Amino acid sequence: MRYTACTSKPDNFKDDSFNLRQIEFNRRRIEILIAVTMYDEDKTQLSRTLCGIAKNINSLCSREDGTWTKNEGWKKVVVCIVSDGRKKVNKSALEYLSTLGVYQDGIAVESIIDRKVEAHIFEYTTRIPLENNDFAVPIQILFCLKEKNTKKINSHRWIFNAFSPILEPKICVLIDVGTKPGTNAIYNLWETFELHPKVAGACGEIVAMKGRGWYKLLNPIVSAQNFEYKISNILDKPLEHVLGYITVLPGAFSAYRYDALVNTNDYESPLAAYFKDDVYDSNPIASGSFSFIKNTYRNIKSIFAANMYLAEDRILCFELFAKRDRDWLLYYNKFSQAETDVPEEISGFISQRRRWLNGSFFASLYAVFHFNKIWKSNHSRTRKIFFLIQIIYQAFSLLFSWFALGNFYLTFHILCNTLANPQDLIPLPWDPSIGETIFITLRWIYFILVTGQFIFSMSNKPQSSKWANYISLFCFAIIMGYTFFAGSWLTVNGFIYEIIPNIKTNGFIAIFHNDNFWDMVLPLLSTLVMYFIASIIMRDFWHMILCIIQYIFLIPFYVNVLNVYAFCNIHDVSWGNRETDEVDQLDKIVISDEGEIYRVPLYQKNNNNEQQDTLQENKSNHQRNKYNDAKMIEESRKVFRACFVLFWLFSNALLVFYVIAFVGTTLEQSFSQRSRASIYIAVILWSVFGLSAFRFFGCITYIFLYILMPWYSSFSSS
Repeated sequence: MRYTACTSKPDNFKDDSFNLRQIEFNRRRIEILIAVTMYDEDKTQLSRTLCGIAKNINSLCSREDGTWTKNEGWKKVVVCIVSDGRKKVNKSALEYLSTLGVYQDGIAVESIIDRKVEAHIFEYTTRIPLENNDFAVPIQILFCLKEKNTKKINSHRWIFNAFSPILEPKICVLIDVGTKPGTNAIYNLWETFELHPKVAGACGEIVAMKGRGWYKLLNPIVSAQNFEYKISNILDKPLEHVLGYITVLPGAFSAYRYDALVNTNDYESPLAAYFKDDVYDSNPIASGSFSFIKNTYRNIKSIFAANMYLAEDRILCFELFAKRDRDWLLYYNKFSQAETDVPEEISGFISQRRRWLNGSFFASLYAVFHFNKIWKSNHSRTRKIFFLIQIIYQAFSLLFSWFALGNFYLTFHILCNTLANPQDLIPLPWDPSIGETIFITLRWIYFILVTGQFIFSMSNKPQSSKWANYISLFCFAIIMGYTFFAGSWLTVNGFIYEIIPNIKTNGFIAIFHNDNFWDMVLPLLSTLVMYFIASIIMRDFWHMILCIIQYIFLIPFYVNVLNVYAFCNIHDVSWGNRETDEVDQLDKIVISDEGEIYRVPLYQKNNNNEQQDTLQENKSNHQRNKYNDAKMIEESRKVFRACFVLFWLFSNALLVFYVIAFVGTTLEQSFSQRSRASIYIAVILWSVFGLSAFRFFGCITYIFLYILMPWYSSFSSS
């Protein structure tokens, strides 16, 4: 095992003459660099990921072709584990790595001749025991233990800017600890790059971990996430693959062509844009005197960028696709699967979605605002038109999500209020007074829940308001259940009392002359049918049977809890981690007056009390100035948060007021007549149908061209 105390920043790693074993001793040609990012995960999660990687390397060594020589393929793969912060790393994970021989406690040092150590690098070639007790082929592991917690994007900086320039891999595979790649998942990704020279990035299918016998699906939070993951992999990713631009290659499991990331001309490389967050986050406002008016634009730019880089993988995808003078594509490989753990309790779920929602919202805005960068790329005219279509689709989705808070309430209000009013042809399930009592009660509960959610989101973390969030989930599920019942009652009885009699009188063609059938029944039914057809064609339909009900009941929780918490914490640009620079002190490497280099143990560091007092005083002054600057930054971000939330709430409230005051809050008493409220509901439902139909078209095209006609895939990429 070799240890290197790296005193260099990642960007200067190669220039400062640091090196790695594969190049220094063996000059091995590295085909795949597997980068595993870790924070505080335990040994169970780490071993799950490494065992999955070991199976993939075993699979590579069983192949015998032009690239992979049987039993020698492991020499072309390096597994790089980057842990974000020495203080934050889980002790059990270090014990697991020690068992593998990759890590040894007690040899790391704090500084070398007055130069602070930035990262501790351990290199070792080991074997990982698999489930059948057989040992895998050798695995080259590079373990980088960063001294400080500087977030995941800085870990990627070490991977792309420090280690990759030395190893020069063909592709870099990114995996989060806890994600377990399938047996041939890494090979399938590598094959995508091998077959398609213009592919700069690719991803596989992320599968939610369901446990033995799928017992985790009994948890509605896990079921809803499983449904989301499946629909995304069945509809969203195939559509984006066909258009050539995948908006996000998931950081949990994706791969990039290293040559596409680096700069090949005089223009800015995608990595330069990808790592801008380090600048914004470290110093978004200049130190010294603070003028709010002077720095207002800079503050907005800073918080916009900071939130945008919560979804930094989206920025990298956009920069790759729109790279100047190049025509890189991004692909989706359905046959490359990786299983990842998802939050199983509500506080972790809300914290995760806060990052995802804020990051994706601002990253999507960035792509929409900078769509003109595509004109400087070398893509064909057809590909550019496809990209513009995708940007329009993305902009419409952003607009639709912005007004989701008001639209869901209006849907609830119109359907449930209609059920509380007498119908001429459609009977009510109860006396109108009972329906009105239920509606008024649920409406007040709705107002109280949303108001309470804003209050809790502004002042509490999800962990501290756990039970309040569970109560909100339960109550919103009841509201959704009643809304679903109201819509179903009106639809079913409309068929029974109006449409069927009209069919008997005028024939089956009468159904197509019914306005409300076109406005309500057809878009909902068509959307559901498209989901089923796409799932069946993809041979993955169990989520439509086991998880769709849980997802439907959690829709108001997504809209009224997750969105509210995300926007109310838009000033929080952290990953939800408790970041700190306080770490246990290590030994130092110093040089004596005689030129002798030796190691100073921890207990000898405080001999000169006067010097220590001076250093401590300087450190305190520095921390005080840093604290004052941080407070100013935090206050400015909170002001931005308040203005942003106020504008979001006002625009949704204005929509609700307009519809209730001028459009109406009940459907017509006759199901066959169209009211203004019916038109509003039709706009919402047909919008949902339109978005789903566009995705469904992409799914069918992907299946036809890239699965049934695989030769077209090679033709289209070249």
